[in-house]
Amino acid sequence: MKIAIVGTGYVGLVSGACFAEMGVDVTCVDIDNDKIEGLKHGVIPIYEPGLKNIVIRNYEADRLHFTTSLPSVLNDMEIIFIAVGTPSDEEGNADLSYVMKVVNTIADHMEKPLLIVTKSTVPVRTSYRIRDVIRKRLNERGLQKLNFDVASNPEFLKEGAAVNDFMSPDRVVVGVESKEAEELMSKLYRPFLLNNFRVIFMDLLSSEMTKYASNAMLATRISFMNDIANLCELVGADVNMVRRGMGSDSRIGRSFLYPGCGYGGSCFPKDIRAIMKVGEDAGYEMSVIKAVEEVNNRQKTILFHKFSRYFNGDIKGKTVAVWGLAFKPETDDMRDAPSLTLIESLLAAGVSVRAYDPAAMQEARKYLDDRIYYAADIYDAANEADALIVPTEWKEFRMPNWSILRKIMNNHLVIDGRNIYSKEELASYGFGYSGIGQK
Repeated sequence: MKIAIVGTGYVGLVSGACFAEMGVDVTCVDIDNDKIEGLKHGVIPIYEPGLKNIVIRNYEADRLHFTTSLPSVLNDMEIIFIAVGTPSDEEGNADLSYVMKVVNTIADHMEKPLLIVTKSTVPVRTSYRIRDVIRKRLNERGLQKLNFDVASNPEFLKEGAAVNDFMSPDRVVVGVESKEAEELMSKLYRPFLLNNFRVIFMDLLSSEMTKYASNAMLATRISFMNDIANLCELVGADVNMVRRGMGSDSRIGRSFLYPGCGYGGSCFPKDIRAIMKVGEDAGYEMSVIKAVEEVNNRQKTILFHKFSRYFNGDIKGKTVAVWGLAFKPETDDMRDAPSLTLIESLLAAGVSVRAYDPAAMQEARKYLDDRIYYAADIYDAANEADALIVPTEWKEFRMPNWSILRKIMNNHLVIDGRNIYSKEELASYGFGYSGIGQK
């Protein structure tokens, strides 16, 4: 089987490499020539554990190919996946301009039957729009009898664990409108079926909605627990105990019950905005989802307010060490990262920032330029700092040498945005500690 995947970001590159690992002949397409040439030489444009080895192995095995020209490979394929970005526009809509550019290219150059599959996160009814655009163009080209199908195959990959998620998925969701499309997608996902992973076929509209609904539910759990955590602090309860009690209920479960300083990344923020806009366009207010976003926006400010309160607002001229810049561990993704809200607030208040992240330093410069100090390691970041703030729970942050930190910091305050430290342990080293939702 030969497929093409247009877009070499988190979704496209991971999907292409993993399909190739399963024995599929895959061509990844991107208009960025530098990115494509880099991939041919083993340069991976994103930080994702395990991805580099799979890309290199399958490229050398001639199962994975890279090109900037979709028309040159289009008619050699059975399936074309669209995996380009759908960022939010100013009104919260998913920007489909990149998707539609790919669709128009397909419509202008296809000469044989194809299955066109959206992997990008797109609003409900986008598959119908794609179908109509291609059908209209084929008619204009005199190819009225040329058959094609559209399908929806949303991704559910977690950044930092994307390769494992693709190879061992909870489920694969596929939206189709013909038996032929279902058979072709079944053929593609046959290795997963052999391993007893669930491939769930449904109609196109339900498939598109499943992606948004899933992310909205996960974001809701995060904002709900952050609301509970803030209330715990006010009344003297401990959210860690509350979380354990809640998670023991089989109807609730333990997943996504960890409080913190807000969610970010490429999916939740834009998908929450997009589903609210879908509701608005349909004449329905998504009240719960609206509250989810409001809580998250407020939660992103909590680390700065904890720092300011500790010093009674007298923070101008102070220095803060920030451990973790990416929105989560095991990725370099800075999109909507809580660290950005924190750092912008600190800089606006006249605070100097010394930051360290194992993977996201280069990406952070795109957002912060040279307004902060980019440290060589965690101790360099903490040198002469008045406080240490942790927005991202990288594993290497979990057991630092507190004795060294005690010596090199000017003031001894730790603000833990992910509850990874023990208040009692830090007190034994002479540190003040503030977590999320703790007494």
